[in-house]
Amino acid sequence: MDNSEVEKSKALITVELIEYIPNSVVIKTILKKTTGSVTVMSVDDGEGLSERTSAFDTYAQIIDGQAELIIGGKKFVLFTGESIVIPAHVSSFVSPNHRFKMILTVIKSGYEM
Repeated sequence: MDNSEVEKSKALITVELIEYIPNSVVIKTILKKTTGSVTVMSVDDGEGLSERTSAFDTYAQIIDGQAELIIGGKKFVLFTGESIVIPAHVSSFVSPNHRFKMILTVIKSGYEM
């Protein structure tokens, strides 16, 4: 998994930053700062992401395929071009039913601790 940031001041085709790899989840960091991060990931069919809870809201954008997300026990099916905000402090996970690519954006500033 290459988690180094992408080259700055260079036009990118986001969906082409990562490829599908059989039986794998691939994650590429676009930006990572103390105030948040932007990552792109590909998830192959049959691969899911474990349940997690973040201390911050996460904006998830599907850029290829179809994703089934379970957020706070409620199922959401998203297709290419659709997005959703995963609220802070709510459990979520990705069901392994379809392959897809998505961008995850986390903004940490503005939260009172």
